[in-house]
Amino acid sequence: MPERTPETHVIDFRAAEHLLAARDPRGAIKLLDSVIEAHPESRAARLLRARAYFMAAQLRSAEAEFQHIVDREPDNAFAHFALGRTLQRANRPGEAIRHFRLAAALDPRPDYVEAARFGESA
Repeated sequence: MPERTPETHVIDFRAAEHLLAARDPRGAIKLLDSVIEAHPESRAARLLRARAYFMAAQLRSAEAEFQHIVDREPDNAFAHFALGRTLQRANRPGEAIRHFRLAAALDPRPDYVEAARFGESA
């Protein structure tokens, strides 16, 4: 395998975006693994890989990636919302609602507010 360079990591990241858009999350994950290995704190790469894990129904991995992002960027409304969706899909609604409510508080987008169900008890 040829030596990986910053340029090849950018190419792999962009290709992974295209694969995810083409509904090939597993292909995207394969490309992103080497990018994240070289750049473990790249939130953009981790967020893309988390989305790919979610799309591939690899919920534990998606949860770990979204949690990694939330831990380092607690004001990331999308990461909270996506973590909530992941937990909801894993049949953990009590944990999910907390992240939906944080997402809605950080960014009152209609889909975040709807998911937060503020009028209901948690």
